[in-house]
Amino acid sequence: MQFILNSGTHVAAGESRAVRNAVGILRRDIRKVFQGEASERNNIVLRHDNTAEPETFTIDVAEEITVTAGDDLGFVYGLLYISEKFLGVKPFWFWMDQKFAGTDRIAVEYGRYTGERPAVKYRGWFVNDEVLIMKWNIEGDSYEPWRMVFEALLRCGGNTVIPGTDKNSKKYREIASDMGLWITQHHAEPLGAEMFVRAYPGLDPSYDEYPELFERLWEEAVIEQKDMNVIWTLGFRGQGDYPFWSDDKTGKYATDEARGKLISELIELQRQIVLKYVKDPVFCTNLYGEIMELYDAGYIDFPEDIIKVSADNGYGRMTARRRDAHSPSVSSMPKKPVEHGGIYYHVSFYDLQAANHITMLQNSVDFVNSQLSEVAAKNMTDFWVINCSNIRPHVYFLDAVRKKWFGREISDTTHSKEFSKEYFGGSAAAAECLREYHNAIPAYGKAEDEHTGEQFYNENVRYMVNQYIRDRSKPTGNLSWLAGMAPLLEQAEVFSGVCESGIHKLEAYYNRCLDAAETFSGAEKELFSATVLLHARIHYFCAKGMIEFVKGLRAAMSDDWKHAFLTLGESADLYRAADDAMRAAEYGVWNGFYYNECFADVKYTAYMIEKLMGIVREIGDNSRHDLWYREAVYAPEDRKVMTLLVNDNHMTDWELYEAFKRSGTEV
Repeated sequence: MQFILNSGTHVAAGESRAVRNAVGILRRDIRKVFQGEASERNNIVLRHDNTAEPETFTIDVAEEITVTAGDDLGFVYGLLYISEKFLGVKPFWFWMDQKFAGTDRIAVEYGRYTGERPAVKYRGWFVNDEVLIMKWNIEGDSYEPWRMVFEALLRCGGNTVIPGTDKNSKKYREIASDMGLWITQHHAEPLGAEMFVRAYPGLDPSYDEYPELFERLWEEAVIEQKDMNVIWTLGFRGQGDYPFWSDDKTGKYATDEARGKLISELIELQRQIVLKYVKDPVFCTNLYGEIMELYDAGYIDFPEDIIKVSADNGYGRMTARRRDAHSPSVSSMPKKPVEHGGIYYHVSFYDLQAANHITMLQNSVDFVNSQLSEVAAKNMTDFWVINCSNIRPHVYFLDAVRKKWFGREISDTTHSKEFSKEYFGGSAAAAECLREYHNAIPAYGKAEDEHTGEQFYNENVRYMVNQYIRDRSKPTGNLSWLAGMAPLLEQAEVFSGVCESGIHKLEAYYNRCLDAAETFSGAEKELFSATVLLHARIHYFCAKGMIEFVKGLRAAMSDDWKHAFLTLGESADLYRAADDAMRAAEYGVWNGFYYNECFADVKYTAYMIEKLMGIVREIGDNSRHDLWYREAVYAPEDRKVMTLLVNDNHMTDWELYEAFKRSGTEV
């Protein structure tokens, strides 16, 4: 016997906002999948069972489809199960451009269906560094991208979200909560409270000076969220993503002991504020960055029932993160299994050094699997929050991590094939490109996670430009994390050397992706080009851009001005090509998606290089700006004829560079 899903299938209304939202999603999906008139009228009904375990559901298919659950998320997951398993709507349907050809009916066998049981209790995403989606809209609706984020998270089986950073987290938490998600907070924003420096811009952010003002902000945040499902984040960092003692002018917190004591006291104080308003609250605290170091040394203490959230270093390795040139070797993995443990884990990161934000995590799925498997073995499965950034560039790894939420093993081989089957029609070429991505990325260190994200090629070049303009005789501390405090050109050569050592593999990978794109046509080719191939283009053009930039810098250091000018122009051209690749990926609903690409900010790297070209030209050209112009535009026999000084408007630096290119002038 079979139940016939078709355009006449009616989904019963839900009682709560979360269930009504999921009903709305399923009704929308039915409209997307089916075309034509209804072949029969039938029903999907909801049945409440108080004995059902939280977040579980059963689906009984007979003359009606009956979804049975005991709570909102049980119904939400059950309805989304019907969407995925019966209608074929994939977890990342929106983010990966799934097309719906339209059919008139789908037959479902009678029987009972249930979902997977998660291995992680609270599992979700931190919508962090969300600069792309915060200035992008869908058909004029700036809230719709966030609804699509939260829907994808629910489709992945997630139940927890930090719904944005700073102002965004407050702006979008009601939408997330209404969709059934638990809300938690940024490690720099305890309890989700307003930042002190925003609430009191004229005051120093010192708890010692203004304890009552800090406590008022914390209490107000608890009152605002007390009717939501919240995992309350406790802790005390700074007024940004940095330690509070960076703002300490008294010297009172110069020691680890003093820092840890205050953090411990404030965690307990915040805990008591929550207990005043919320019955049976759930608490967590983040052992992140410098907090991990203090905790590991025994300077921080708090009750055992608080979930202890350890973090990776931003690159997927479970160690304390590098900050500036300080790279601690402190493992964030406990030495033995723990009670109430969790993780904050990155598939996207922003560190102004070498991380990825607009490209996929540069490590292997095998490596991620090994790290997350060890986390699970240490019983750290109460809480996993994954930094998901802007979703679309990171779908491949978000899809891998969701499998780990359910206790599955993942690998480069299996995940690449499964992902290709899901979104690229099972293409072997696409699977190979996904599988080989991490092998193509240049390595800046010996550890398995020390590979270059796009920030490596961009942030560091801009530091070099800045330092050359300010004082080329001195190094910059911004490059010391990798190159020490050698002279500027030597620092630059270290970074260029990383790219030079890996450019052949990167070029081969880029060509492999170009070839793979040609195996597709139509919408599939468009999708592959805007995702996998785009990442290859960004890496390849930016890495080559860095190599050419350092060649230009070397020429400028040797006062070889025209050579420097032309080589810097080639570098800027390459960065522009990377930015053009992002623009080409902005079709349809993705129009404007990369408009606010302001972290690596590839277009700005090109601008900064052009700024240096201008300085080089001022020194190398003559004061009338006609010497290089004549070389670029005039025939050799006309260059010294001075009857007319110039025949055209003065050229901008970029116009002059392009004139040299047209003339065939060799670098």
